[in-house]
Amino acid sequence: MSSDREFVFTANDFSHVQQLIYDHAGISLSAQKTDLVYSRLAKRLRKLKIHRFDTYLKILDDVHHPEWEEFINALTTNLTSFFREAHHFKRLSQHLKAHFSRATTKDPVKIWCAASSTGEEPYSIAMTVATTYGKLTPPVKILATDLDTNVLEKARCGVYHIDNIDKLSALQKERFFLKGTGGQSGHVMVRPEIKSLITFNQLNLLADWPIKGTFDIIFCRNVMIYFDKPTQYQLLEKFSKYLNKGGLLIVGHSESFPEASHIFKIDKQTVYIRC
Repeated sequence: MSSDREFVFTANDFSHVQQLIYDHAGISLSAQKTDLVYSRLAKRLRKLKIHRFDTYLKILDDVHHPEWEEFINALTTNLTSFFREAHHFKRLSQHLKAHFSRATTKDPVKIWCAASSTGEEPYSIAMTVATTYGKLTPPVKILATDLDTNVLEKARCGVYHIDNIDKLSALQKERFFLKGTGGQSGHVMVRPEIKSLITFNQLNLLADWPIKGTFDIIFCRNVMIYFDKPTQYQLLEKFSKYLNKGGLLIVGHSESFPEASHIFKIDKQTVYIRC
């Protein structure tokens, strides 16, 4: 490890971090992530006025210590944008039209976004649903979960810099967002009708899932790449129990699961169907 760093950070410290994040969240950190781990956790050391990583990591010996939440939040990657991997939202719309044209508010379509990050993905799902059904109050319920409590709070607020929606059409901007004024100038907020379609909850995919019922569609995109193959398979088995037969599992552009072909069959580009 570099000796010119602000804080003492040894190879043993990095190994300790690797083990902690794997045990708690199933995330596998390669040696190439050393600098990333240092830069993100260094902010916590400054905040706590700690000068060595081994001192900081001893705090985490107490599994109930509030610093655990900050530790997990710091190491969770949250890269997202509205309508990222646009083909998935086209497939979502096609699936709704083909199988759920008669959905009602009493028997709604149920969708789970299992890695909501700062909210762009679940809001993109909600906007797609509203467009498909031609109204801001479609017969759909969306659950959005994430491990990181900080990004969940931002997602619940639904407020973004106006640059975040620059790639959306003029119609989408007008229909789904409200422009900020005064102190919120330069920002937009997701319309209340769209926000009301979504429930945001904190959830660790590697822990128990306090979820009732099953879903028709699950989005879990660009998450599995952080898990090793055994953990991926365990999650796929678990997802299958929460996804109705014939339901869609939509994953990230670099994720594929040939080892689970008896559970999920490939439909189209990174879209799987529950067998």
